[in-house]
Amino acid sequence: MSQEFTEEMEKALLNLRKEIVESLVSEDEDFKSLVSSMGIKDDGDAASDDMMIKKIEALNQIAANRLKSVDAALARIKNHRYGMCLQCGTKIPEDRLRAIPYAVLCIACKSGQEGGRRRDW
Repeated sequence: MSQEFTEEMEKALLNLRKEIVESLVSEDEDFKSLVSSMGIKDDGDAASDDMMIKKIEALNQIAANRLKSVDAALARIKNHRYGMCLQCGTKIPEDRLRAIPYAVLCIACKSGQEGGRRRDW
């Protein structure tokens, strides 16, 4: 993998990291607004608020997991292990890394991993 490509991916990962952090901060503000607006409400409003809280929590968990993946990819760049499949050790194609800069598996290993979860209907 060329130094130029690695630098391109590092820049993309840093931009993605910034977007995720900004999203988490925004979601946190939404959560604070929702909590501050809560008061005595009827059952329908309380259920709606509860659903919104669960949605915000789920979105925050997804964003937090993505942030961990991005940070791990940045660490792999620093350790000169970026772009290597963690399962089989082959190079992950540059096109895959451009699409998912924090990918840890090559296409073959990812397909094999997903194949075990799929069912033939």
